[in-house]
Amino acid sequence: MYLAQAKRVLGIEASAVSRLARRLGAEFNDAIDILFRCSGRVIVTGMGKGGIIGRKISATLSSTGTPSLFLHSAEAIHGDLGRVTKDDVILAISNSGETEEVIRLLPLIKKIGTRLIALTGNVRSTLARHSDVVLDVSVTKEACPMNLAPTASTTATLAMGDAIAVCLLEKKGFKEKDFAFFHPGGILGKKLLLKVEDIMRQGQANCVVREGDLVRDVLVAVTEARAGAASVVNKKGILTGIFTDGDLRRHLETERQLLTCLVKDVMTKRPATIGKERLASEALRILKEKRIDELPVVDAKGRPIGMLDVQDLLKVGLV
Repeated sequence: MYLAQAKRVLGIEASAVSRLARRLGAEFNDAIDILFRCSGRVIVTGMGKGGIIGRKISATLSSTGTPSLFLHSAEAIHGDLGRVTKDDVILAISNSGETEEVIRLLPLIKKIGTRLIALTGNVRSTLARHSDVVLDVSVTKEACPMNLAPTASTTATLAMGDAIAVCLLEKKGFKEKDFAFFHPGGILGKKLLLKVEDIMRQGQANCVVREGDLVRDVLVAVTEARAGAASVVNKKGILTGIFTDGDLRRHLETERQLLTCLVKDVMTKRPATIGKERLASEALRILKEKRIDELPVVDAKGRPIGMLDVQDLLKVGLV
């Protein structure tokens, strides 16, 4: 019953964005150049649904290296216009291009000397005539069956905002490390910033035993460290293996005297390792690819300095 209607809505909105791409011309390049040269902030303004879309565009710009804020058009004419300087660029959103609150700002914007870019569905409107650059976001029809509720038009405007943000991102050479700087919280920040040394088990929690130790002594050491595995080293302190719960279970079936065996005879040799300076997200990738739960952390000489358990990644939200 509802699938046909939903498909119709999605088809209309997809078509609106597709037509938007075909209409792009030199004016888009002009807009990007103005925004790139902006020494202040990109101030996005609008009313109603257009204003809501404007908030998202402003947020996307801010998070991708272009300082931005949203200025509600009605609040602007009641004092908030004081936030605007001649060094800023205003991105004004109005589908009709005749939104009263936006139009009332035009002479004031000109007096301040701020450059103005319009996102409008009417390139002959008052807003368009008074803008430095006009980006046409018009649609042939809304997805609303009455052709009234802003649907396809807001989708087209949002898509244009994303196009602007991504082009500026590339023009500014915005990189992953920059993105991480603006997203220190949440899963994005953790994937891009969190390093192995930030979460690895160290000191007493990092169980290290020698090749000549008996399995029973290794089990005691693992228990005392409350660890899931032990790093095994040779006489020089270099990692040569790892003894895990999996090794214990496998050898219980074949070694009747397992507890008195040397750990070097039942350990996993040449295990996967990682350096402390590597990203925690890379450690997660290794754990998944190797289908293991523990990953020794070694220094430049191959000496174990920590242990990373899948539970550690779980605690910080990477899993």
